[in-house]
Amino acid sequence: MNSPNYKQPVSVLVLIHTPDLQVLLLERTDFADAWQCVTGSREGSEQLAETARREAGEETGLGRHEGKLRDWAYCSDFEIYERWRHRYAPGVTTNTEHVFSIEVAAPYVPQLSEREHRRFRWVPWQQAAEMVFSPSNAEAIRMLPQRLAS
Repeated sequence: MNSPNYKQPVSVLVLIHTPDLQVLLLERTDFADAWQCVTGSREGSEQLAETARREAGEETGLGRHEGKLRDWAYCSDFEIYERWRHRYAPGVTTNTEHVFSIEVAAPYVPQLSEREHRRFRWVPWQQAAEMVFSPSNAEAIRMLPQRLAS
């Protein structure tokens, strides 16, 4: 019997934004009206910056060398939503999320992964922080102006 390929409880949150702090939000296909930034779990032993670039590419079509990637050297733990716990090994209930951002020159039309997201919106950071369903997304978005100033 093959064991399932469980997700690692280590992930990235990637805020894609413009210089004037328009933030790209994606609506999940499996959770109506649930807006979020790019997120995803580390695969294998890849470096977290690699995970951030891979996920941005998979979820939005952003090229590996497009935009300025910043590692915030910031992470937080959160309880995995019950609806998604089956993706993790039995007993895993907490995920560690590492925050990155990618600055792009201007809003673009992303190539969405149809299995993950149904719509996108570019919105000012303040509005983005109010729209996202995840508290960790909201916290990171609210930190964006301060992070870019430093």
